[in-house]
Amino acid sequence: MSQLPRFGAGIWHFASYVDRYAVDGYAPPVSTLEAIARAGEVGELSVVDINYPFTPGVTVEQVKEALAAANLECIGITPEIYLRQFGKGAFTNPDPAVRRAALDVMHESAQIVRELGASYVKIWPGQDGWDYPFQVNHHDIWKLATDGMRELASAHPDLKFVIEYKPREPRVKMLWDSAARSILGIREIGLDNVGVLLDFGHSLYGGESPADAAQLLIDNGLLWGMDVNDNLRGWDDDLMVGTVHLTEIFEFFYTLKINNWEGVWQLDQFPFREDTVQTARASIRFLKALHGALDTLDIEALRAAQARQDAITAQMLVQDALLSCMGGAR
Repeated sequence: MSQLPRFGAGIWHFASYVDRYAVDGYAPPVSTLEAIARAGEVGELSVVDINYPFTPGVTVEQVKEALAAANLECIGITPEIYLRQFGKGAFTNPDPAVRRAALDVMHESAQIVRELGASYVKIWPGQDGWDYPFQVNHHDIWKLATDGMRELASAHPDLKFVIEYKPREPRVKMLWDSAARSILGIREIGLDNVGVLLDFGHSLYGGESPADAAQLLIDNGLLWGMDVNDNLRGWDDDLMVGTVHLTEIFEFFYTLKINNWEGVWQLDQFPFREDTVQTARASIRFLKALHGALDTLDIEALRAAQARQDAITAQMLVQDALLSCMGGAR
């Protein structure tokens, strides 16, 4: 059995949630410090990705203390550039003052990354896009997006910045919507400290094959992080990993394995109605079993079947490994 990877989670996994119906929330609000403590209760997480700004009144020193108490490290800081203030965009807002305010939050996040010894600033530009035909000038808005990322990343050459792409939500159409467009945009930016964080669920409901997207990013040297979850392909449901697309998540991790990708296996899930700690434990149980299945998969035979495009043999080999992987899982 090969060594298990490190497991991580977005700290929002341990938050409480609202939607447009339960506007009073599915549970009482959870502070940054409380969420870190809950993450620590999981027992098998090594790192968390933390939103910035923290909840009101929480300081960097308190976050450091909470992480230490929970035996966790911070892998990334995600600036909240998708809230009401940035409803018409962060990098692409028509108001230059709002664009500057968004960059200010991102510059502050970069400093938090340094103070916490994290690995990257994660940029999720959820409000950068459009909702209607003719709403934007497509050339101008894309230039704002790439110019803004260039300005941000060039100001912090010592840090890594990862862009998390997504096809839609909250905007009807987001600018950074796919692996291919992310690669094109990063090439336009022209800096070597900008990469991609691939969210399995975003790739699924964007119509990609997550395995193919991962390979494309790896071939371009840009897969610097990943999140896993699941959905019904019509929306970013952020369900527990492996609950719907069992074969595709296996192909995704197989692709990482054959490319010797050794990053954190990180959860990005929104357990609206389930216990957040138990949801994380159940997902890690599955990921550990999947890791074992990768060890038992006959990769040489699979490669030979793929060379022939022999779908039947390939599926049988995958089924042999995958359908026996939960035996003894804890």
